[in-house]
Amino acid sequence: MNSTARYAVFSEKFSQIRDKGTLFEGMTVQFLSVPVMTMTQPQFSDRVLDLIQKARIVSFSTWHDTHSAEAIQRFQAADDERRYLTDEDLQQITAIAPDSSELMSIVQLLRDRVTEIVDEARAGVLESFPDITEPGGGLYPAERASACWRDFWHFLRCITYGIAGHRADYTSPEGLHYMQLLYQELQVPLDAMVVGLEGIKSASLKRIESKEPETLAPYFDQLIEQLKQFR
Repeated sequence: MNSTARYAVFSEKFSQIRDKGTLFEGMTVQFLSVPVMTMTQPQFSDRVLDLIQKARIVSFSTWHDTHSAEAIQRFQAADDERRYLTDEDLQQITAIAPDSSELMSIVQLLRDRVTEIVDEARAGVLESFPDITEPGGGLYPAERASACWRDFWHFLRCITYGIAGHRADYTSPEGLHYMQLLYQELQVPLDAMVVGLEGIKSASLKRIESKEPETLAPYFDQLIEQLKQFR
């Protein structure tokens, strides 16, 4: 099975889990910090499975100088569960670290409008790469494209952690290294991913009226620059 077929199979299994709640027998693995289940019958090489387990965007290991262990635990729990911070999370983080309250409304806005932000970023990718979802394109077949759009959802999720914590150093060098290797193995179209992430930045910032773009741009640029290094 070639890398394109493996990526499509992987995406199809993920979609069944996320959309239908189906649980497959087999081991739990990670992809871009997204939990999935593999079938008992192997669908991927041992190398791909190993990279899936190790690929991770976020790390809070450098935050201990500004955040209590309790606050970091809130962030870590959200990332472990591959979800956005809830209102309860944000309230608790603010109670623990009052200085962080300034940007919490922005985190809520981005979380609540993630679908339209991702849709806008997707439209930008399709405009820049009109053949990318056609046969022979980097996001063909449809399951492969769906996996890309899901990655956009998780990119913004990770960015909101940085905004909520007032820390642009929210990425994991080691986890991103394995993510790069995984993207290479599955032949993910990196130029399109960078355009999509830049689109997420643009779509997000134009929905935020209370802050100057330069205040929030570093949180997006942190991940954009890391992804550019994959090429």
